Amino acid sequence: MTVDPTLGEDLARAIAGAPDATAAMARAVALLKARRPHYTWAGIYLLEGETLVLGPYLGKPSPHTRIPLGRGICGAAATERATIVIDDVQSDPRYLACSLETKSEIVVPILDPRDGTVVLGEIDIDSDQPAAFTAEDRSLLEGAARGLAARLR
Repeated sequence: MTVDPTLGEDLARAIAGAPDATAAMARAVALLKARRPHYTWAGIYLLEGETLVLGPYLGKPSPHTRIPLGRGICGAAATERATIVIDDVQSDPRYLACSLETKSEIVVPILDPRDGTVVLGEIDIDSDQPAAFTAEDRSLLEGAARGLAARLR
């Protein structure tokens, strides 16, 4: 699966050109879901205190609208301040099941551009395909996270 060569640029423009942070997040999610067919669920969680709170997303409704830091893959990525890629969610005991069809997941923290140790939120992507996420996906999503960080601050 090759990344759409203009998707990164289109994401950057959509995020920067949005009227506010909420619109920037919604635009990013919409572009990712529309242009990466193997992204079956795409969403953004924002950190409020010690809890990740679900913001804009596209895909099946998630039972996990609030995730404490350190819980699940999302909580782990925020706690570790690092991207986590899981090729087989069933093999990872941290996984919080959202959909029986989900096979793999990537979670990318959104870090404050002024202080890279402060987590603002994260991008969470699920796929119904095992091992769906490549280095290209990681690079694309980490770029989107940097763009969103600037809008969230």
